Amino acid sequence: MAKESQPTQQFVEIEEIRNGVAILKNGALRRVLMVSGINLELKSEEEQSVVIAAYQNFLNTFDFSVQIVIHSRKLNIDGYLNKLVERQALEPNELLKNQISEYIEFIRSFVKLNAVMAKTFFVVVSYESINLPSGGKKLLDMFKFGSKSKTPTSEENLEQKLIQINQRTEQVINGLTQIGLRVVALNDEELVELFYNLYNPETIEKKEIKIAKE
Repeated sequence: MAKESQPTQQFVEIEEIRNGVAILKNGALRRVLMVSGINLELKSEEEQSVVIAAYQNFLNTFDFSVQIVIHSRKLNIDGYLNKLVERQALEPNELLKNQISEYIEFIRSFVKLNAVMAKTFFVVVSYESINLPSGGKKLLDMFKFGSKSKTPTSEENLEQKLIQINQRTEQVINGLTQIGLRVVALNDEELVELFYNLYNPETIEKKEIKIAKE
């Protein structure tokens, strides 16, 4: 008997996305920052040394883990080609119209034979949920003499975790900015789009996620 297919959600570690935070099934939190790049080869040796030193200071600042991800994917040029087709339709000069048509065909053929890749840089800020064993919880309860405070609800605990990871995120953003990088924290919609594209690499991406301009 053939095994029943299981829903894709079962293999995804994300429970939900809220306020720009990916909440994992084990209670851990993740914030994703999109970061611009620097071409060190175009800088002088002195400038390179300054950037490298700033990056070292950036890594030594934190007492929590961060993950640096470089994601390569095929560049979606459908929007660019559509704009060329629209421009061609509005062009009154027949010679220019034919040149635009030839250019469109050249781009299509070139991309079909040579995949145009785009690199995107991400920094993932993490917050791990601390789960005490039952024996440890009982030990802590012994020291709550006369305490009448209510046990925080799961929602209250989540709010506290969100505060913590947002503080860490601001610290990381400040460190990256000092290196001379532009940083933007992805919101809910951008996170959904990012994870959708990561889990469906063969599909045509809906749009490009952009670094916010200064």
